[in-house]
Amino acid sequence: MFARWSLRRRLTMVALLSTLAGYSVTVAVITPLVHALITSYETEHAAKTARRVALAVQRIPPERIKPMVSTEEVDLIQVVDDQGVVRQASPKLLGQRPLTTDTSAGDDNRVDDVVCTTRVPGGKCLIAVGYRTPVDATFWMVYAYVPVVPWYISPLYVLGVLLAVLLLSAITAYVSWLTVTRALRPVANIKTELAEITATDLGRRVPPLPHRDELDDLAWTVNQTLDRLEHAVEQERRFAADASHDLRSPITAMRTQIEEAMLHPDEADWPRTAVALLSSLDRLQAIVTDLLTLAKLDAGAPGVGADVDLAELVEEELERRAPGKRVERRLRRGVVVTGDRLRLTRLLANLLDNAERHAESTIIVTVDERGGGAVMEVQDDGAGIAPDQREMVFRRFTRLDTSRNRDDGGTGLGLSIALEIATAHGGTLTLEDSDTGARFVLQIPRASS
Repeated sequence: MFARWSLRRRLTMVALLSTLAGYSVTVAVITPLVHALITSYETEHAAKTARRVALAVQRIPPERIKPMVSTEEVDLIQVVDDQGVVRQASPKLLGQRPLTTDTSAGDDNRVDDVVCTTRVPGGKCLIAVGYRTPVDATFWMVYAYVPVVPWYISPLYVLGVLLAVLLLSAITAYVSWLTVTRALRPVANIKTELAEITATDLGRRVPPLPHRDELDDLAWTVNQTLDRLEHAVEQERRFAADASHDLRSPITAMRTQIEEAMLHPDEADWPRTAVALLSSLDRLQAIVTDLLTLAKLDAGAPGVGADVDLAELVEEELERRAPGKRVERRLRRGVVVTGDRLRLTRLLANLLDNAERHAESTIIVTVDERGGGAVMEVQDDGAGIAPDQREMVFRRFTRLDTSRNRDDGGTGLGLSIALEIATAHGGTLTLEDSDTGARFVLQIPRASS
């Protein structure tokens, strides 16, 4: 049942139980101290009375001692001579034998004893404090008795402590309830705000809190998450719109070509139509392949980890590619990274495809190390990209000006795929300054020795 309670009730109950336990331990520690203090006070009070009576007895001759009428708070007093005969007593002990015969006084002539007897009304244990006093060349004893303080001190003390513990615990629980309620109020506001946010209204944010604390950090984190969510949703919307457009274009082209040929089937150039259809299919297949690759990368599909020499990777890819623009190689041997060889090959191929489409005559491929990391650069001598558009080229299906527009089978996803592969390997892919054309720079951690 406790697990089904609200957080406020659970915290309040924990505070109440903790307070009860704390106060109980405090009472258990303090009660013996109070008991000892009261016992000491009562004992010294009896000693003071016995000492005063002893001084009076010492001044009065034995034959003149009269019945003692106690005006002291201690009402149990006995005066015993050297023969053990009670010579005088307080009213409650008149006619009683000595309650104690202990005469082992120390250097201070004082005796301390505990006597349990039934001869006193109520029948209880008494603390006896006696003083030895000289009377006519003998020594008499004057005893004063006070009740032994019980361990619980008194019923009134127990009742007072119980009421105090319950009252203080109730106050603590109430304050805890108010504090938790006030502390959780921002959480309720955050919950209400989040419940009203929908996929069509991602611009709303959780209001910041007036105090800089953990809940304000929670609100800030929630807003950061909503920012990322809004950005991701907007990116997916643009991606879906661009993907649908790019997929529809080759399909529309193929449909148009077939419909034109079907209008005049006898006059149609079917081999030419087939070639056109194959071209559109190739473009459609390239787009679908790139979309599947991006989907795997977005899903975080793990790659195969192995040591890859970037110089050897570049050599193998350049040997495989069909002849095209002149490629200048500036390769440093022994620059090894840990990663998926097929994905790194795909990254390099996409950069080379991009450079092949936009280079005038020459492509420069560089492999080197920088700051303890591996660096691979692909640079073309084309028109280049304006600095304010360098981040846009990595967006999916991004279209720039006509000087760097997609053509010759480009899907507009190659650079996005290259960036995702670089990020998956713990590296970066950036477009940096160059004297001519565009210079793509891959930086990736080197393999540990």
